[in-house]
Amino acid sequence: MEYGAILLETFFGFIILFILAKSLGKTQIKQLTAFDFISVLILGELVGNGLYDKEVGILHMGFAVILWGVLLYVTEIITQKYKKSRSLLEGSPSIMIHKGKIQREQMRKAKLDMNQLLHLLRSKGVFSVKEVEYAILETDGTVSVLKKTNYQSPVRKDFNLPLESVALTFMIINDGEILYDNLSEIGYDKAWLEEELKKEEVYSIRDVFYAEYDKNNGLYIQGF
Repeated sequence: MEYGAILLETFFGFIILFILAKSLGKTQIKQLTAFDFISVLILGELVGNGLYDKEVGILHMGFAVILWGVLLYVTEIITQKYKKSRSLLEGSPSIMIHKGKIQREQMRKAKLDMNQLLHLLRSKGVFSVKEVEYAILETDGTVSVLKKTNYQSPVRKDFNLPLESVALTFMIINDGEILYDNLSEIGYDKAWLEEELKKEEVYSIRDVFYAEYDKNNGLYIQGF
């Protein structure tokens, strides 16, 4: 009975956390602020207590998780409707480098030292502070970098090259299986795909590990 109760509570906790994650939206996962991090810990603790504390039943665990989820959802609604609440509840970006100068006071407020700042810059492909015009510490702990003109990569307009249309790439075969939704999205069917594979001397879809298509470059295939 004890193992059965743990099994039941585990499934219940999994389902309710899954629903909660879907309800809060994708940005909550990517943009994990300090408040969101604490929320994740609390949710995990609530479910963990429900699993191993005999005095805490499914109803108690469900009520606590749902209540915390409602509070998170209400917080998200408040930050969307009332702009002034965003800096309090979500925090605000801070400029760490302004016009090429490191802002020591802003770093102190953000509890950020030079080693951490350099690490964040390296994660953006910047290995020297002298390359940076602006560096902004975002609310999720990442840094956005605007390089000085001399260190920026050239783009097409710098060479007066004609503009080209940008095409979205669709994965249409994954691990030997056709992704029919994507195939339909590009306006083709299985017969067309098989014909294109034959042109590349591939006679079975199961022989294809990965295939993608975009209208500018056509079909790209990689076998196992």
